[in-house]
Amino acid sequence: MSTNVVLAREGDLEPGQMKQVTVEGAAGDVDLLLARTASGAYRATHAYCSHYGAPLAGGALSGERVVCPWHHACFHLEDGRQVEPPGQDGLPAFDVRAEEGDVIVTLPDDIPDEVPASMTGRRGPSGGEERVAVVLGGGAAGAYAAEGLREEGFDGRVVMITADLFRPYDRINLSKAYLAGSIAQAGDLVLRTPDFYEERDIELRKGRSVEHVEAQEGRLTFANGETMDFDRLVLAPGGTPRELDVDGRGLEGVHTLRATGDSDAIHKAAKDARHAVVVGASFIGMECASSLRQISEEAGTDLSVTVVAPDAVPFAPVLGEAVGGMLRELHEEHGVAFRLEEHVTALHGAGSQPGHAERVQQVELENGDTLPADLVVVGIGVDPATSFVEGVEKADDGGIVVDEQLRARFPGSATQRDPATPDSVFAAGDVAQFPYWLASGAPTRIEHWRLACQHGRLAGRNAAGAGERYRSVPYFWTAQHGMNLRYVGHAAAFDEVIIEGDLGEREFAAYYVQGGRVVAASGSGRDRALAAFEELLRRQEVPAPGEIADVDLVELLRAAGEEEA
Repeated sequence: MSTNVVLAREGDLEPGQMKQVTVEGAAGDVDLLLARTASGAYRATHAYCSHYGAPLAGGALSGERVVCPWHHACFHLEDGRQVEPPGQDGLPAFDVRAEEGDVIVTLPDDIPDEVPASMTGRRGPSGGEERVAVVLGGGAAGAYAAEGLREEGFDGRVVMITADLFRPYDRINLSKAYLAGSIAQAGDLVLRTPDFYEERDIELRKGRSVEHVEAQEGRLTFANGETMDFDRLVLAPGGTPRELDVDGRGLEGVHTLRATGDSDAIHKAAKDARHAVVVGASFIGMECASSLRQISEEAGTDLSVTVVAPDAVPFAPVLGEAVGGMLRELHEEHGVAFRLEEHVTALHGAGSQPGHAERVQQVELENGDTLPADLVVVGIGVDPATSFVEGVEKADDGGIVVDEQLRARFPGSATQRDPATPDSVFAAGDVAQFPYWLASGAPTRIEHWRLACQHGRLAGRNAAGAGERYRSVPYFWTAQHGMNLRYVGHAAAFDEVIIEGDLGEREFAAYYVQGGRVVAASGSGRDRALAAFEELLRRQEVPAPGEIADVDLVELLRAAGEEEA
């Protein structure tokens, strides 16, 4: 059964515009996204993103594509399918038409919130011998890779191997909402239900550490000595947090953050601590500082938090001095202290109980000063977790060198043996050094969650034979003291930063200029403009540096779509 409902009058939307509409369906009110594409066609889908439920009407419309305003998942309006993660599923799309001046949608009585991608693959034999695709890593890249294999029709075994004890989860929240306590349980972070993997014949091997990968031979060895052969491999092991190379780094109370257990331990320690020192003004470090202060404020304690870092201005190499200075001021307003242009030279401890490790009490700086600390969080970056992988070409930093399709390179590939071939081993996420298409193919490695989602999905699809090139735009976000900062594109370095808006009010966009072109943007309170910027960057139609601060990017994108139509 279905119902016809009038959504709007024809003149309510111009081509290239969209809005959210609430209508009465058979089971109650239904929120829809109504869009009119640049060609004049009307589209209607579910109103909210399938990632965190952002209202899509606040995003950007680009032809048949709508970009989520929060985390930049992208959906195709004609059929609702997801075209860019981190959306997890497609959107229900509905028949809509213009008739006698009205825009009318046909709604089924039973409307799902999401539509899973068509998983055409199934487990079964091929040529009399079952093929095996291994996804090594259970983070964002691994999760999307396993789904990509099935989505593209791989019909052999798909085995995801992870040292973690959980199903793939939203790791990016470990330093944000989960650490702060806003997300109560680790189970609330998981991306998919057990049924999801069972229905798609994706085998999860949790809590399994891999000690050695022989990529050219198509074999891996587990820590317990067990071996496993594979025909296809997606390497997505992520990064390993760097540890301080100083005396005292093994004291009790010194933490790095990588998994849920690390976040749990930091949160527990913060409730009893009086002085916390965060070493490193990285995104992980600064997000931890924000979460520690939130824990203190909500508990009514007076936990002092000090950030120690060698930088003169936090984030200056990535965001520029003006934006970095604004973030420092934001932290200081919430009680975070800074010791910048300083290095930690030692950690000192005392007072341990019998049978327990000595506990940290002081952080010593290069100038001889000491800071009280019964909790230390180290956030000084990560290294690609690739030391156990053999037979692929690696960059100087340990990243795995891949091509535009994320295929790993085999040294001397013409002589490789079956079953593995250079076309069957891929790398994705933190470990992949890939040619960035918007920087003339410059070798690039980016350690951000959404790019890992993009890479994983593409690597999985290509391992199943899709043959697609990476032609997406990197994006990341950070949440600190209630402010969301979003960043689109990638600038390994920049010559100039153009600020539009008011940094003091934390409503602004910052545009990064490299070689006479705007190559990236960051901002707060500019969600729709930054979603439009992503599409303009993908289309390579970003305004010139001298024009961009005075241009309405949403309107420019709409006009570009009309011209194309």
